[in-house]
Amino acid sequence: MASRWPDRWSHVYAVKKYVLVDPTVRYLAHAQRPFRWRDSMAAFREDPHQRRMEQMMVDAFGHGLEDGYVFPIYGRNGILGSLSLGGKPVELSPAEISLFDAIARKAFWRLLDLQGEAAALETVPVTDTQLTRREMEILHYLAEGMTSMEISKHLKISNHTVDWYMNGLQDKLKAKNRQQAVALAFRYGLIT
Repeated sequence: MASRWPDRWSHVYAVKKYVLVDPTVRYLAHAQRPFRWRDSMAAFREDPHQRRMEQMMVDAFGHGLEDGYVFPIYGRNGILGSLSLGGKPVELSPAEISLFDAIARKAFWRLLDLQGEAAALETVPVTDTQLTRREMEILHYLAEGMTSMEISKHLKISNHTVDWYMNGLQDKLKAKNRQQAVALAFRYGLIT
């Protein structure tokens, strides 16, 4: 989408390579809903790059970007973009945040639709992966955040059996780890 940053801020941001440490960009990967810039700073208190993040925020403040909000936009395959509003600190009500969130999503998808790109982003990748009933059960419990031990107790099977099923799932989905297996299962529409 288009942007209108203060004079010279884009240049400073690029020259100082702030994109590598920008807390709003890094937090966007974890955000499930709109957030405030200062919330992203709070999430990285223990980060080794915290001082550089703080310097970026000081530079942004000097250019008139004192605070702002980020509205993430998701598709079936994860984060697609975001709308970032910045300037003087403004307190938005929950209703206003919801309104901006809806506007950001509607504008993003409408622009993609006008360019003929929306349908490609909304289609679910086709997979020929065949999972057994037990594999699907374990995948669902894993997606809910359960550990192997919790799943084994719930299904009344051994922890080793759960791990055996998980290894099979990872092989079938060509996933490097359990987290990627869950992410791929969502992407392929195997779980919702």
